[in-house]
Amino acid sequence: MCGIIGYIGSKPVVPLLLDGLRRMEYRGYDSAGLALVNPEGISLRRSAGKLVNLEAALRKDPVDGRYGIGHTRWATHGRPTEENAHPHSDCAGRIVVVHNGIIENYLELKRELQAQGHTFRTETDTEIVAHLVEREMQGDGLEGAVRRALTFLRGMFALVLVSADDQDKIVAVGNGPPVVVGIGVDEFFVASDIPAILSHTRDVVYLRDEEMAVITRSGVAFTDRAGRPLSKATERVLWDPLAAEKGGHRHFMLKEIYEQPSAARETILGRVSLDQGQIFLEDLHIEDATLRALEKVTILACGTSWHSGLVGKYLIETLARLPVEVDYGSEYRYRNPIVAAKELAIGITQSGETADTLAALREARGRGAHSIAICNVVGSMATRESGGTVYTHAGPEIGVASTKAFTSQLVAIHLLALYLAQLRGSLDAETLRAQIAELLHVPQLIGEAVEASAATAKVAERFYSRTDFLFLGRGINYPIALEGALKLKEISYIHAEGYPAGEMKHGPIALIDERMPIVAIAPADHVFEKILGNVQEAKARGASVIAITTAGDPRMAEVLDDNDMVLPMPATGPLLTPIIMTIPLQLLAYHIAVRRGCDVDQPRNLAKSVTVE
Repeated sequence: MCGIIGYIGSKPVVPLLLDGLRRMEYRGYDSAGLALVNPEGISLRRSAGKLVNLEAALRKDPVDGRYGIGHTRWATHGRPTEENAHPHSDCAGRIVVVHNGIIENYLELKRELQAQGHTFRTETDTEIVAHLVEREMQGDGLEGAVRRALTFLRGMFALVLVSADDQDKIVAVGNGPPVVVGIGVDEFFVASDIPAILSHTRDVVYLRDEEMAVITRSGVAFTDRAGRPLSKATERVLWDPLAAEKGGHRHFMLKEIYEQPSAARETILGRVSLDQGQIFLEDLHIEDATLRALEKVTILACGTSWHSGLVGKYLIETLARLPVEVDYGSEYRYRNPIVAAKELAIGITQSGETADTLAALREARGRGAHSIAICNVVGSMATRESGGTVYTHAGPEIGVASTKAFTSQLVAIHLLALYLAQLRGSLDAETLRAQIAELLHVPQLIGEAVEASAATAKVAERFYSRTDFLFLGRGINYPIALEGALKLKEISYIHAEGYPAGEMKHGPIALIDERMPIVAIAPADHVFEKILGNVQEAKARGASVIAITTAGDPRMAEVLDDNDMVLPMPATGPLLTPIIMTIPLQLLAYHIAVRRGCDVDQPRNLAKSVTVE
């Protein structure tokens, strides 16, 4: 969600901070601001709306500083106005804070501080942090005041603070949302996401919960909340900074759709041996005996990752013969879940920082479950807190609507399902080798599917003005219907629903008329004839059909007419169809959104990483 950047060094501060914020625009935001520190004090510049508004404010009223912090805000408490934009300051304007997360007890603290004479200027929960630190300043520096202030706060939050009375120092606090410290040559950075600083340094340190970084011109000191020194390892980021640029594509989302063959290949690479007929997952760090003895799997995720978890249920149950439940991370810990003694909790999160998924994983672990994360970000909170990890290797995903991260998750879950099957002996050697061979072919098939972009653009040209869509799928492709509907909603703002095709006549069929397109996900599998019947039911009620089916199979075309359109996809094994069928749905959403003039990479009200509940 909110983007945080801080810098102390010899480079011009304002351009560096603005560039860092710009590289985090994909996270979603509705206001922005900077705080610049000079010997005379702290200067703030803030604006509602996009960064261009902040840049205009800086041109009108320039400001500079020796070091500083910046922020892009996604509103939680208080409207998206200039007044509520970060950074926020104390009564005297001598202490400034930026914040990602939620202070749960802010109203209680606000009343207490107001009774003590503090004056508040905003509707936000963030402002109380500046006033608490102001109250706790006792001569032992900014970090001492911050430590004392933290004892009063409840919630999940990342904080970065500066003080005009404790110069050349930035204090950063991790407690839930991500905080990464960048280590340069005689310069230091702090940010909420790696792309903000990747053009300046590849050496980073991640803050864990209840850890603090005190950043000065001479270095960085890491401590716990009590002030005890911590030894933190520096990690090397291997991403190419150019991977975060558009690479000639009109939008990041389109670039990332085209990167899916490579992302799938990288996720498979080094993990399979066709000769040996084996899967290797070296980062799991859970004993083979423990995995063999499992009696249940629970998948925890949110949004698009939840859809990949639903596909994972089919894969693990089919291949490893283990019962699987799939839970929303946002619901799991509030329903007093029953956790078995031999249960594996799998958290799926692209960023590794999704607040609801992290909380659900902690709940499952606290009740005795083993845990692993399926994640795209090395060193993220989910990977640090889980017993093991299956990394996706999609690289940085900038577009808010997930594309390559989703298909890479599907590949990773397939690898995990095969690995569990291998350990548990639920597949014979010949079948396992055949499954691996099919998986190795998937990157090529994704590349063929992506080439349907031009055909998908023609479908979009015809249907982009419609106001409602119904997506239908069966079996393992039912979750792909959900994902297709979500993509269309996210970036085109068209109402869309995904349904199991067999449920259409239990309600949604009442909505069908000549204005509602039906998107039918219909690979040539064992339930093809079932969904073909659903398509005919929809057509009998006047619907136009957009059929995504297997190339070379004529059966769908035989029941369609000039009101309908077909997108043929390359054939693959039935358990891999979700990966291939996803591609045209991503392209359909993209081309419709472009035709409607929507902001494809930064859709309204959405954030890339949901780091608050």
